[in-house]
Amino acid sequence: MDINRRTLLKYGRALPLFGTIALDSMWQKALAAGNKASAGNVYTRIGVRPFINARGTWTYLSGSLELPEVRAAKQEAARHFVDIFELQRAAGKRLAELSGAESGMVTSGAAGAMASAAAGCMAGTDPAKVWQLPDTTGMKGEVIMAGGRSAFDSAIRLTGAKLVVTHSPDEMEAAINSNTAMIYTTSLGERLAKILAIAKKHQVPLLLDDAAGIPPVDNLKNYAKMGIDLYCFSGGKGLAGPQCSGLLLGRKDLIEAALANTSPWEGAVCRPMKVGKEEVMGALAAVEAWSKMDLNVLNRQWKERVERIAKLVETVPGVTAAIAIPEGGNRYPTLTVNWDEAGWNYTVADCDRQLREGDPRIEVLTASNPSLVPAVSGKDPKTPRHNKLQIISMTMQPGEELIVGKRLRELLNAARKNAKA
Repeated sequence: MDINRRTLLKYGRALPLFGTIALDSMWQKALAAGNKASAGNVYTRIGVRPFINARGTWTYLSGSLELPEVRAAKQEAARHFVDIFELQRAAGKRLAELSGAESGMVTSGAAGAMASAAAGCMAGTDPAKVWQLPDTTGMKGEVIMAGGRSAFDSAIRLTGAKLVVTHSPDEMEAAINSNTAMIYTTSLGERLAKILAIAKKHQVPLLLDDAAGIPPVDNLKNYAKMGIDLYCFSGGKGLAGPQCSGLLLGRKDLIEAALANTSPWEGAVCRPMKVGKEEVMGALAAVEAWSKMDLNVLNRQWKERVERIAKLVETVPGVTAAIAIPEGGNRYPTLTVNWDEAGWNYTVADCDRQLREGDPRIEVLTASNPSLVPAVSGKDPKTPRHNKLQIISMTMQPGEELIVGKRLRELLNAARKNAKA
């Protein structure tokens, strides 16, 4: 056995976790928390396998799990008829109170917010122009993409807008002309400040897409304080609201224009992006709930989950693990697991596949993106690229980290032994 002093110390740190796993009652409880498929449910009855989500709030993996407050609000909302026009305005008023923005609306995801915002900035509230879209003749019909194209810009193009792609603030400013209806960006920090200053200088509305920007919930207020004209979030990611919801906040006149181009208006280009009363009240409940949460407490809980996994996998000689919170979107404690892929003849892709094929199914974050239209990247899918295995804490439920850690340790230990054989 190649067990050295360092490995023994790692075993010592993991010993309490091994003890927990060894206790049959505790193990069964943890297993039940993650492997709900074993008992049978609405999904397994039609042949779909639920899974432990250690990959994060990806749309193709059904986003996040709704907060209890969200589920309760949706159930209550489903018991009554309401006027959607009235509901959106009332929700917008409450969103304004919670965020400091002038107004807001609930959309069909962040992509729906992008489309409604673009249509509103082009057609305004003029019924003739609303009906004319996606034909932009006689309107300002260009949207500047500050920072380049994204996989989601179809949401803007489908309104009839012409994309003008720029890659720097200076290039963006040079592209502004009398036909510019809106500027779109996902940039944050200093770059966002520069883009905003230029947009204000030329009096062109700026839409900030920060789909994964909650948490922290303070971003609801931060962007209003910055004076950003429009900004949007996904409702089904960190907000833990309805999966098919989003938030668009900002200037009252621009929100009114976005509403005029969106469902339930018949004849509006964004009519297909319908949001029901359940989504509106569910998204509002999510914002209300987050306004009362302590993110520091949540981050400690999330970090503890991935720390347990790290302790388990690091008992395998040659495996290292590191925890960090990304600075961009999806700001949760994230565990990165490393090993000698070439030396063990065992790649991240191999491990990812085995985790997915096992029982229970486990999804982890790797460089692969099964939901990306291949043409978007412009790269040959066969071209090798750097890959790493990461585990996202927020989407795992209590107890599931023991299952993930145990399974990952087993796979890595087997790979190491096979390499030495």
